[in-house]
Amino acid sequence: MPIDAGLAAELILLGICTGFLAGMLGIGGGMLQVPFMTLILSKKGVDAGLAIKMAIATSMATIVFTSMSSLYAHHRRGAVRWDLVRGIAPGIVAGGLLAGAGVFALLKGPQLAYVFALFLGVSALQMLLDRKPRPTRTMPGRFGQSAVGSVIGLLSGLLGAGGAFVSAPFMTWCNVPMHTVVATSAALGFPVALASTAGYLISGWGLPAVLPGAFGYLYLPALLIISVASVGTAPLGARAAHATDVVQLKRRFALVLFVLAGYMVYRAVSA
Repeated sequence: MPIDAGLAAELILLGICTGFLAGMLGIGGGMLQVPFMTLILSKKGVDAGLAIKMAIATSMATIVFTSMSSLYAHHRRGAVRWDLVRGIAPGIVAGGLLAGAGVFALLKGPQLAYVFALFLGVSALQMLLDRKPRPTRTMPGRFGQSAVGSVIGLLSGLLGAGGAFVSAPFMTWCNVPMHTVVATSAALGFPVALASTAGYLISGWGLPAVLPGAFGYLYLPALLIISVASVGTAPLGARAAHATDVVQLKRRFALVLFVLAGYMVYRAVSA
């Protein structure tokens, strides 16, 4: 599945940037990948609605690999709350499979783009306002964590994001320290991506290939190149996260989300 040098360069640069952000912000890279992947696929002649869906599915598949690299870097620093991962992950798997194998195929591309933009904007606003939760608020028990996980998995599967846009604000709201939030969100990105990608493979099994190297909703050249490029930069992002002031980290997170929300609204209108 050969691709031209210009496309390869774009995908390498995208992988480097998303890998760094995955490590620094715990977002799995999907929030950056989906808008830019949509642009790249549209330039290749893919219908706008299908381009959004392929961007979401391919982005989520790359998070399988990016999240492992980011997770390892945060785990070495002892920042991951594994008790929260064990509580939230079962719901994430169920929600991700439901989204990827069922709901994703039913929704139109522009609808997904609007939902994507809405949740980016809400998450960014919450981070930017930096509202302080009540000091007595804590994470819910195992059942509550699993229920939250199902929502994270469902939304992530629909939007191709690693889940941090829901899990990070929620854990912050429950008084989990910000650096722990970033690290734990990175850990949760793996089950989110694995379950959702399995769902995309099921729902897109009989879809005709619109580009060389496309398989269902997945664009395999992008999956390969971005995964390889991002794995090397995720640990650098994790190192930067632990050396960054918490307030600055939240502001950077919010800025990225606002910019991408605006772009996805533009793509939805264009489609």
